[in-house]
Amino acid sequence: MFGYRVPAPDQAMLISGGRRGQGGAPFRVVTGHGKFVLPVIRKVRFLTLAMCEAEVAEKCVSRQGITLTVRAVIAFKVGNDTESIVNAGQRFLSDQEQMAVLTGRIFAGHLRAIIGSMTVEELITERQKLATEVLDTSKAEMAKIGLIVDSLQIQSIDDGDTGYIDAMSAPHKAAIQRQAQIAQAQASQASAEAEQEAARNQAEYARQTAVVQAQYNAEVDRAQAQAAQAGPLAEAHAQQEVLSARTELAQRAADLRQQQLVAEIVKPAEAEAERIRVVALAEAERMKIQAEAAASHGRVALDRMLIDQLPQIVKEAASGLSGANVNVLNGADGLGEIAAGLVGQGLTILDAVRRNMGAPGTEDEPKRRSGTDDGAVEVR
Repeated sequence: MFGYRVPAPDQAMLISGGRRGQGGAPFRVVTGHGKFVLPVIRKVRFLTLAMCEAEVAEKCVSRQGITLTVRAVIAFKVGNDTESIVNAGQRFLSDQEQMAVLTGRIFAGHLRAIIGSMTVEELITERQKLATEVLDTSKAEMAKIGLIVDSLQIQSIDDGDTGYIDAMSAPHKAAIQRQAQIAQAQASQASAEAEQEAARNQAEYARQTAVVQAQYNAEVDRAQAQAAQAGPLAEAHAQQEVLSARTELAQRAADLRQQQLVAEIVKPAEAEAERIRVVALAEAERMKIQAEAAASHGRVALDRMLIDQLPQIVKEAASGLSGANVNVLNGADGLGEIAAGLVGQGLTILDAVRRNMGAPGTEDEPKRRSGTDDGAVEVR
């Protein structure tokens, strides 16, 4: 619209002509909105509110008398309040470039003053303290011209060819170099130890691998050997079992044959021997009876006849033993009892014949033992 003016966001619009501005200012200040301005009657000018920069490179002398070249950068702007805009507008509206020049000169003076009260060591180690003091001392002066400082950065401090800063930093450099060398040596040592440890670990792993491989190979060889021996061992075991069974069978056959031999040869031989013995005993008894008969005159003829028949009787009785099942209970004594029993039976028969024929003296003769007393012999 004709006559309507609007400032930019980083600008302040100054309208001169007509009535005065706030606080008796020769112009009115408009920021953030537009304003209708009558042409010819009113005049409009714009003041920047944007951030500006000023560089300072000043030679200063420290408290020790050492000349230093200090470089700094100042970031500043016109204040946002009306008073600051009015102050800055009255001073810089026609040549706003002068704000950076004037700001640099102001800060150069403050830098020389503050650096003169400090040593080089303090300047090197306490740069922030230097910047803070310069800002504090320049704040009031900058406010008078409507400017505010956002930051001050000390870029460098140089002593030229004097070498003071280098000499001051030499011990620190040496210490740093020494620490760097120590760190490098420690790093090299740690690297060497790590390599040695890695080599040891690899060797240990290789050893364990070799041991495990050897154990595995031994187990495989042992299993293969056992598998190779399994067939012959099983065959030998089977042959041993067959041989044992055959031996047992042969032993049983031998025992059975022995029993057969005993039944077929030994028993009949023993029975025949016993029969012969019985006959011999009977013959001896006959001779004894003959002697007794010779002493008895009245029974000579009868006793002779009976005595002649006694061996035949005993022989017949003994012949029955060859086919009899004889159980001998008392060993050799039992066999003797068998023989004595046979003879006793013969004598008993002889006594019975005498009694039946009325032969005298038969009552007074002693009784002969039978073959059944004491249960020593049983003849079936």
